[in-house]
Amino acid sequence: MGHGPAVKLGKDNAASYKTRLGIYMFILYTCVYAGFVTINAVNPSLMQNVVLGQTLAVVYGFFLIVFAFVLAIVYNQLCNAAERRMNS
Repeated sequence: MGHGPAVKLGKDNAASYKTRLGIYMFILYTCVYAGFVTINAVNPSLMQNVVLGQTLAVVYGFFLIVFAFVLAIVYNQLCNAAERRMNS
């Protein structure tokens, strides 16, 4: 005994927009993360510099976490707007 989907699923006219947006945001995040990896590989002593009361490594690491969260929120908002616009 189970139940079906909560809503009737249909064609999502915003799917290509959401896919493209997700890929662009993934590339953006990958570039920012690659900067972190590059600094650690090329000049690891740079990560010992104190920024905002912490080492650059800690600040950059927390920035990566917060940046991913912000990107997720922006992605969600843009996708919701696109679905309302394109699926109505």
